[in-house]
Amino acid sequence: MPYLKVITNQTSRENNTLLKESSELVSDLLGKPETYVMIDIRHNPDMLFAGSSEPLAYLELKSLGLDPEQNQTGKLSESLCKLITKHLEIEANRIYIEFSAPERKMWGWDGRTF
Repeated sequence: MPYLKVITNQTSRENNTLLKESSELVSDLLGKPETYVMIDIRHNPDMLFAGSSEPLAYLELKSLGLDPEQNQTGKLSESLCKLITKHLEIEANRIYIEFSAPERKMWGWDGRTF
């Protein structure tokens, strides 16, 4: 049940491509079937980071069983930043990413919990 939310003050000319590549990347990085991956991209022009409204993004990646070791290697952060830089032209130092691993009993799908 990986879920990636991207909130940014930038717009993409190829939003469908960004959505598809995000879904494939998250599936690959986490080793989860893409059939469970959800991507949410939101445009919010009223964002400020480090006192500047230059291009920026805030990402949330949530997934059951997200391994803290995976986060510590930097692979998740690096891969997501490269994707966002490619599509939205946002420098990595203007991207925050929050990783979280909810308990199975706190995530529902298809009328039940995981």
